[in-house]
Amino acid sequence: MPTINITCPNCTATNRLLVDRLQDNPICGACKDPLYSGTPMPLTQQSAEKLLANNYTPVLIDCWAPWCGPCRTFTPIFEQAAEELEPKLRLAKVDTQTQTNLASQWGIRSIPTLLLFKDGKEIARSSGAMPLPQLKQWLKMQGVMDI
Repeated sequence: MPTINITCPNCTATNRLLVDRLQDNPICGACKDPLYSGTPMPLTQQSAEKLLANNYTPVLIDCWAPWCGPCRTFTPIFEQAAEELEPKLRLAKVDTQTQTNLASQWGIRSIPTLLLFKDGKEIARSSGAMPLPQLKQWLKMQGVMDI
């Protein structure tokens, strides 16, 4: 049975897991928190590097700022997506106001911006908020999941 790496959203430890155990509500071997909580994982420079280097599932990152109206409108949609799409997809958020190095590294010029990573590499991006059905369709068009 093949094993995969999953990054813990709480302590960022890398967990090895049998593929067929993804649906069994796995917990982190280090901190004992759930590996999937149905909520977006907040990212810092360090946790982003670990997540992108050690995660089996594709990662969708919402780059946002607290003062941004469209970002605040998109937040509940992104949270609902996390509830519905994990563990097929890891959802994470970057506050571009506090994580300026990440925003600069990724060339974020407008917010909200969605970044889609697979195998640690950016494969797509989209600027602007969108409703959940449109987000799911965009993910399907990127070929990361059949939703």
